[in-house]
Amino acid sequence: MPQAPMCRVYDRQLLAKLMKRTGTGGRLTARDLASLASLPVGTVGALLSGEQRYLPREKAERITQVIGVDLMVLFVPCERAGRVFVDAAAPVSEAVSA
Repeated sequence: MPQAPMCRVYDRQLLAKLMKRTGTGGRLTARDLASLASLPVGTVGALLSGEQRYLPREKAERITQVIGVDLMVLFVPCERAGRVFVDAAAPVSEAVSA
């Protein structure tokens, strides 16, 4: 079964900043974002702390829809080759193991 396309958080501080003022002008807590994006609050917390850097593209899209920005503002699409994530924007030598 093929793995879901993945995305890497571009900048966790930018994520936090955009949560303070979304595309609609509102403010979101981690719990708010998790609820509205149908994600566990632990996932949002891990993205904000840097503990988690990757997530499936579909979840990344839900986050950006709630915040009101394009996917490429917060996430870098990655390709999956075996068990190694390769950032589409990074040299192959910077691949990290899953």
